[in-house]
Amino acid sequence: MPDTAHKETAATYEDILYRVDQGVAFITLNRPDKLNAWRGEMDRDVRAAMRVASDDPEVRVIVLTGAGKGFCAGADMGLLQSIQSGDAQSSRAVVNSHKPWDAQANPNFQKQYSWFPAVPKPIIAAINGAAAGLGLILTLYCDIRFAADTAKFTTAFSRRGLIAEHGISWLLPRITGFAHAADLLYSARVITAAEALAMGLVSRVMPTASFEADVAAYARMLATEVSPRSLREMKREIWAAQFQPLGDAIEAANADMPPSFQSADFKEGVAHFVEKRAPKFTGR
Repeated sequence: MPDTAHKETAATYEDILYRVDQGVAFITLNRPDKLNAWRGEMDRDVRAAMRVASDDPEVRVIVLTGAGKGFCAGADMGLLQSIQSGDAQSSRAVVNSHKPWDAQANPNFQKQYSWFPAVPKPIIAAINGAAAGLGLILTLYCDIRFAADTAKFTTAFSRRGLIAEHGISWLLPRITGFAHAADLLYSARVITAAEALAMGLVSRVMPTASFEADVAAYARMLATEVSPRSLREMKREIWAAQFQPLGDAIEAANADMPPSFQSADFKEGVAHFVEKRAPKFTGR
C-alpha cells in the first residue's frame, strides 16, 4: 500500500456521501428520509463517485451502502408517479442508456445499470436495510453482497404492474437459480436476510450492530492483503466468463497467465510469502 494508505479523504455530492479510508472507497446513498430512493441526482453522483474511485490509485476496493435504515427502496416514488401520469420524458429517462463506462468494455456492461462490472475494482454491496426493486438490482451488479441481519429484500415489480427490469431476469437466476428467481419476481414477496443467505442472494449475513465495522474489515483485508492486479484481472475474467463457453474461458485464462508471471505483484507475492512478512503490492 502507498504511504498515504491510512489517510482518510472525503468529497461532497448531492445524494451520496463519499470517503476513502485505508484503501477502501465508501459510497453511501444519502437520502435516509426516503430510504435512499433512487433518482437522477443519485444516479449521477454514484457514477461520478465510482469514476473517482476507479481512477484513484489509493483505492483498491469499493463499498456501496445506504445511510439510515435502508439500502435503497428502489426508484423514487415521485419519478414513478410522473411516469404513471404520462410524462414521456420521465419514462424515457428510466430506460435510456448512459454513455459507456469504458468504450473498450464488453458491450453488455455499457447499459444504464450494467456498468458496475466494467469498474476495474471489486464492488461490495453492504446491504444495511431494505433493498427493493431497482435497489435490489444495484446489489446484483455488485461483485459481492453482504447483508445486515435486519435487511429485507423484494423485487417489487409485479406489485407495481411492471416487468423484470434492467437485466434482473438475467442476473437473478444466475445468482439464486431459476426457481428462486421466478418466486422472487412473480410474488414480489419480502424476504429476510436469512432467507436471502439460504438461496445465495447474499454471501454473508452479519449482525446489524457490527455490520459497518465487519464489512469495512473485509474490504480492508482485500485492500491490504491481496494483489490489486489480481483483483482487477479476476473481476474482468469472472464477468467475461458469464458469456463464454468453458473452453473459451480456459483459453482466455491461459492467455492471461504469462503477463501475470511477469508482473511486479507476482514477484511480491512470492517474496512476501518466502520472507514471512506483510505484502507490499503495487497493482503492477
